[in-house]
Amino acid sequence: MVFVVAAVLAGSATETRQAIEAELQVGEAATAARIIDDGGLQDPSVENILITRTGGGRLDTAEATRATDELTRRLGAVPEVESVAKSVPAENGAAVLLQVTMKGDFDTAGERVAPLQKVTTEVQGAHPDLLVEQAGSASINSQFDEWIGKDIAKATTISVPVTLIILVVAFGSLLMAAVPVLLALSAVLSVLGLWALASQVVPDPGMVPDIIVLMGMAVGVDYSLFYLRRYREERRAGRENVAAVEIAAATSGHAVLVSGVAAILSMGALYLAGDAVFAAISTGAILVIAVAMLASITVLPALLAKFGPRMMRPRRRWLRWLPDSNTSTRSPRLWNALLGPVLRHPVVALVLSVGALVALAVPAASTDLKSTQISDFPRSLSTMTTYDRVTENFPSSGNTIQVAAEIPSGDVAALRTRFDQLAERAQQDEAFRSGLAPQIRYSPDGRVGVLELNTPYKADSDQAHDAVDRLRDTIVPATVGGLSGAEVAVGGEAASDMDYTANLNEKLPWVVAAVLLLTFLVMLLAFRSVVIGLTTVFLNLLSAAASFGVLALVFQGTWAEGLLGFTSTGHVVSWVPMLLFVVLSGLSLDYHVFVVTRIREEVASGMTTRNAIASGITRTAGVVTSAAIVMVAVFSIFGTLSFIELKQIGVGLAVAIVLDATIIRVVVLPALMALLGQGNWWPGLHRRGAVPPQTSVESAAAEVSTSAR
Repeated sequence: MVFVVAAVLAGSATETRQAIEAELQVGEAATAARIIDDGGLQDPSVENILITRTGGGRLDTAEATRATDELTRRLGAVPEVESVAKSVPAENGAAVLLQVTMKGDFDTAGERVAPLQKVTTEVQGAHPDLLVEQAGSASINSQFDEWIGKDIAKATTISVPVTLIILVVAFGSLLMAAVPVLLALSAVLSVLGLWALASQVVPDPGMVPDIIVLMGMAVGVDYSLFYLRRYREERRAGRENVAAVEIAAATSGHAVLVSGVAAILSMGALYLAGDAVFAAISTGAILVIAVAMLASITVLPALLAKFGPRMMRPRRRWLRWLPDSNTSTRSPRLWNALLGPVLRHPVVALVLSVGALVALAVPAASTDLKSTQISDFPRSLSTMTTYDRVTENFPSSGNTIQVAAEIPSGDVAALRTRFDQLAERAQQDEAFRSGLAPQIRYSPDGRVGVLELNTPYKADSDQAHDAVDRLRDTIVPATVGGLSGAEVAVGGEAASDMDYTANLNEKLPWVVAAVLLLTFLVMLLAFRSVVIGLTTVFLNLLSAAASFGVLALVFQGTWAEGLLGFTSTGHVVSWVPMLLFVVLSGLSLDYHVFVVTRIREEVASGMTTRNAIASGITRTAGVVTSAAIVMVAVFSIFGTLSFIELKQIGVGLAVAIVLDATIIRVVVLPALMALLGQGNWWPGLHRRGAVPPQTSVESAAAEVSTSAR
């Protein structure tokens, strides 16, 4: 409690540092952003005020002029406004655009845009025949942040009672069900406080608190659930309270420690991506996994030692109708019915199940990755509908490509000459004939320059990407790139989109390899078995590939739009697959380690491998099913959110957990282990008479008891 309160207070006293735009970019686009930043040439925040006729059609010129004059006068007096440009009429006569440049830092403009929006709203009220709207990066991001904050809060609020209901059904006890939820919430709250401190070193790109909530509720509940179920099983077998806690520590506690360490190492592999977004997500996830794991192996056994007997009291009358898998020593009939054919015909079961998962994975080969742009924000935001009308009436105002150059010293005049040549050559290219002249700006000392070229194509379009390639490959090297000692880079929204996706494609194999290697090493050290390590890697790959296939199938097509409530962009968000793979590798180990630990325990006690598989899976079926249902419920709630990034994460995780807890855990794992037989434990239990650490429950519990004393 002291730790949780201290973490929350520390977070309250520290403002989370948000990542600036330049910190979120990679590759050449990041270099361009740095050069522009070094020269003090950052783009100011520009707000677009669009005036159209209510109901559509051509504008009344006189009335539109009165509105623009009033806007210009009133906005010019707002302290946050640097300048108001001359109004520009649309070619179709249906709209007038007024562009307002804001003072101050671009990245914090959203915090200062409210006075401008107030003026726009008041002018709208004074001209009812006109539609006066405002949209710009500041107003869009401000409304988006407010909207996504409410959406996340709603999802979190719903997930807590849903999780509690599931656990009440699983345990048949409100008190015992409340413990995992309270521990998970305390882990989330404390880590949100710690994240405010950590963000001073690793800035927040915006979604880290969401990941902390998502991961914290999932792993926090799972870890506690495994521990509590084993404790209650031992108590109902007649063991004294502290002895039951010791056995739970030696078995489930050991499984929690192994899966927690493996999950932390998996998330740590994201640092290899060389991306500020992944570094931040990795840091937040590692913090919440570590806190949840430590709470489960310290706070939880302390609670059980103190209050365990109260949790074991008979059920209240209104809960007696709920099922309880621990009230009978018989194995659940359903699981026997499912496992029987798998263990009798392991080859057939393995071929069919792996074949089905591979079939699901096939669409993953055609995954089309794209980073999220402002244009992908939901149209439920009023600023986005305005944004659409602005780009419809003024298509050339959409996408700007920047060429930035910095010379160490020397001939400043040469830099200006080369930039003029660059602007002239670029205008000869069809992609930059937008009707707007190129804009060139220089730093006060003249050593840094930036050329802004406007193109009518969307930033994520092939035409915009081709334009960036022509600049980088031909036009820039022949002009500014020829200056001796100059550092030159092409940036902007289209270049950033290209570079971000290219970086992910380059780093993904390294991240995947690191996750698989770390998973193998953790399993090898935990189970003293090379075979268990290799089968774990195989199952992780199979599960992730199948979930990627479903993700591409759902979000790159339109068939699921009505079902899931989204508008397909034809793409998967570029960073989602890498994040999903790493998160799934960590989460799936929760119950994989729990199940394999139980099977190994049965083998060490003298059972044959097939009997141990049947016993281990059926005896852990209830807790694994409960854990999977909790995770699927939490992830599904996030899958109902409107923002496409969170929706893809939620749906991808929910699908993967369903596949992992059913086909993988009920068919592939037992079939594979049945075929391998005693070879599963090579070189540990494979040797006759060898009993590795933590296989004997009694001896392990004795060790825990001795250490505790």
